[in-house]
Amino acid sequence: LATILVAPLMSCSARLPVYSVLIAACLPVSALLKGVTLLCLYTLGIATALLMATLVKKTILRGPTPAFIMELPPYRVPRPLSVLRVMWDRSKLFLTRAGTVILAITIVLWAMTNYPKSEAIAARYEAERAAVVEAGGDAVEERLAALTAAEEAAQLEHSIAGRLGHAIEPVIRPLGYDWKIGIGIIASFAAREVFVGTMGIIYSVGEADEESTPLRQQLREARWPDGRPVFTPVVAVGLMVFYVLACQCVSTVAVVRRETNSWRWPLFMFTYMSILAYLGALVVYQVGTALGLGA
Repeated sequence: LATILVAPLMSCSARLPVYSVLIAACLPVSALLKGVTLLCLYTLGIATALLMATLVKKTILRGPTPAFIMELPPYRVPRPLSVLRVMWDRSKLFLTRAGTVILAITIVLWAMTNYPKSEAIAARYEAERAAVVEAGGDAVEERLAALTAAEEAAQLEHSIAGRLGHAIEPVIRPLGYDWKIGIGIIASFAAREVFVGTMGIIYSVGEADEESTPLRQQLREARWPDGRPVFTPVVAVGLMVFYVLACQCVSTVAVVRRETNSWRWPLFMFTYMSILAYLGALVVYQVGTALGLGA
């Protein structure tokens, strides 16, 4: 159980797109130092996991250390029917216990980022597209694509997730985050790498990944209403620390629910990791700003 509760702190491949785009866009350092930054993020996850494992073993899971006995089975050439039967049983178990939870939460998150639709926004951009087509000239396709991306960004802001992003902005403002980052955090609960695609939509880049140069440029140019940059180095580091420590993964929650056969432990895991992530990002931003690294 202790292993289950701390395993999500280990950095997985889903975090890499977030790390990659933030390091490339926001850290004006050499390639070597960027690699060191990535190594430090992995080290932070491992160290935090060991610390939390020790803590839970001394508190909520206190008790005598059980004997560890592993009996190795006799090794034989596997029978194809037996292999297929085990594959079927395990796949069925995953689909019925974890897959249903993943599907349900994914549908909810998809609905939150796509609805409600604004007819006024759609009509405005439809009129602008018609005007572009009528005017003709060079680069019509590029201008139409830019309008489509801008419409997607406006619709996302109007959606439930967009409204939640605005609602939680006072809570995440001490971390240096604006409402756009809040939308990215909400959407990435489906999968951490969704953060990058969501940022692409919000900043009217369209489809984007960690290698997208336009997205990196938009992140560098993002500004608060008073003209201050949003994605400063200290904000980027704080956001990466947040993703190291946060349980932004519906699949993980679903699998823990399946393995523990209870909602108590996945909710506990999600809560303590969210608190850790918030405090970690808060310390990074506030200390970094106090040291004059926030510009």
